[in-house]
Amino acid sequence: MSHRNASRRTLLTATAVAATALAAPSAAHAAGSGDRGRDRKLREIISRMSLEEKVGQLFVMHVYGHSATEPDQADIDANLKELGVRTAAEAVAKYHLGGIIYFGWAHNTRAPHQIAALSNGIQRAALTPDAPEQSPTARIPLLISTDQEHGAVARVGKPATLLPGAMALGAAGSRSTARKAARIAGAELRALGIRQNYAPVADVNVNPANPVIAVRSFGSDPEAVAELVAAQVKGYQGEDIASTSKHFPGHGDTKDDSHSHLPYIHHTREQWETLDAPPFRAAVAAGIDSIMTAHIVVPALDPAEDPATLSRPILTGILREELCYDGVVVTDSLGMQGVRTKYGDDRVPVLALKAGVDQLLNPPKPEIAWNAVLRAVRGGELTEARLDESILRILRLKAKLDLFSDPYVTSRGVDRTVGTRAHLAAADRIAEETTTLLSNTDGLLPLSRRTHGEVLVVGADPASPSGTTGPPTTVLGRELTAVGFSPTVLPTGTAPSAAKIAEAVAAAAGKDAVLVGTYNVGAGSAQIALVQALVATGVPVVAVAIRNPYDVARLPSVGASLAAYCWTDVELRAAVRVIAGRVEPRGKLPVPVQRADDPGQVLYPVGHGLTY
Repeated sequence: MSHRNASRRTLLTATAVAATALAAPSAAHAAGSGDRGRDRKLREIISRMSLEEKVGQLFVMHVYGHSATEPDQADIDANLKELGVRTAAEAVAKYHLGGIIYFGWAHNTRAPHQIAALSNGIQRAALTPDAPEQSPTARIPLLISTDQEHGAVARVGKPATLLPGAMALGAAGSRSTARKAARIAGAELRALGIRQNYAPVADVNVNPANPVIAVRSFGSDPEAVAELVAAQVKGYQGEDIASTSKHFPGHGDTKDDSHSHLPYIHHTREQWETLDAPPFRAAVAAGIDSIMTAHIVVPALDPAEDPATLSRPILTGILREELCYDGVVVTDSLGMQGVRTKYGDDRVPVLALKAGVDQLLNPPKPEIAWNAVLRAVRGGELTEARLDESILRILRLKAKLDLFSDPYVTSRGVDRTVGTRAHLAAADRIAEETTTLLSNTDGLLPLSRRTHGEVLVVGADPASPSGTTGPPTTVLGRELTAVGFSPTVLPTGTAPSAAKIAEAVAAAAGKDAVLVGTYNVGAGSAQIALVQALVATGVPVVAVAIRNPYDVARLPSVGASLAAYCWTDVELRAAVRVIAGRVEPRGKLPVPVQRADDPGQVLYPVGHGLTY
């Protein structure tokens, strides 16, 4: 079956189903006729739903496979093990799902046309169920979501357009640039059938040791972060994408990763108001469609020390009542250890709903979580009225996105939108605003092909995010070749051995310069020994921090240092163009870099950035 024929038939089916299931207006018409009329029709749908259907609308789950109905056998096996079904279509039918989240590791995001076909197949499963006894009111489109933050976190890779991540955009410091990046990202997601993006990150990264946020944040200045969050919200809105600010009430000042631990944030209420709250307030003011919770404890906000995801004082008391937010609240993944530390997997979804959550994301044991909510309602711990509140918010969002009337995408739309020449060129231009030149002893940069033509490229090759076509050293070497240099590439890793350091020193002999890509250089890191050994050769050394910009504090002896903020192709390409003098360095630090020998002293302040 061709994408085009499938899209045509399913679009006609969707129109008919929408007319039967929801005689609701489009977003534009709803604005004219009033929200009350829309809500009345949505409440009619909710009133006809079974309890099982209502519970299902609250869940957003992952499924394995590139196809909704014909996944590979390995993905069938994984679905059977985790979900008790073979396919995404069966998962939709069994759990009456309200949403599905895409991941690369679940094999959902192989290629643009495949993703679009998967999205259509999932919507078809929801809107045209095979079972004749299926309730017509259950025929509600799904909200398909993903984490497409760009930079270090991107679930959809090439040939889609990959853009600089949040901290890089923070270095650019431009609201219009941030908004443009969101519009490009949103347009491509929409063409793929993904209508809810778990971005932008609203956390303010005030802790250089933060292991989970770091470059995913726009920076350390609350007001600057707030401005860029609001700009991205508007950009996504312009492409009819539901954006999601995360992680409420703020994950920026922690040394623990909530994927594996339950972090504590020891801000006072006043500190929270000053440091963490502004970006979320700005998101609410900009009309954010959804806000994601954090699996963190903030005792000043909830003395019971429950994770924020399960905290009624935080989600209802602060987010709903104080910030006056009435949009969708979605949990961070319920498979993360941060939310599972105090309570079992059967209690977490129930407690989250009691706290004020609407969408339950990615429970580790879906059947246990689904049945736990069902039992909680039947046993009186939760009321159907409480479920109805959340379902109404979810259906409002689906109606706003026109999913009831237009849930499908087309092959033509993919070709016209995803990874276009115009989008790719815009991504390069945006990246060129972000590269930050931190130091440049004796004007070493820009390198000249005549005097520094032979370059040794060494450094870390961390696992590649979706926005890369190879390890960072390979990409750096390729981009140096593209601008006329003659590179020799020697990967040395994030923890180079003494033998590898000796090999790099030997390889530097006769070279005109060394380019070393550093990755999260901590105290005692072998990367420091590598750089020191290379500097001792007398060959000029240029260091590029390919993730956190704090590396430079431990590498004071290099001839020049830059911050690229990530190791995706677009950011490395921009860094090489700066090194080669093809473009001027324009980025300014969005976070302070503190001295390694005296963390109380600032080496480079916010706003620092050299130029040529």
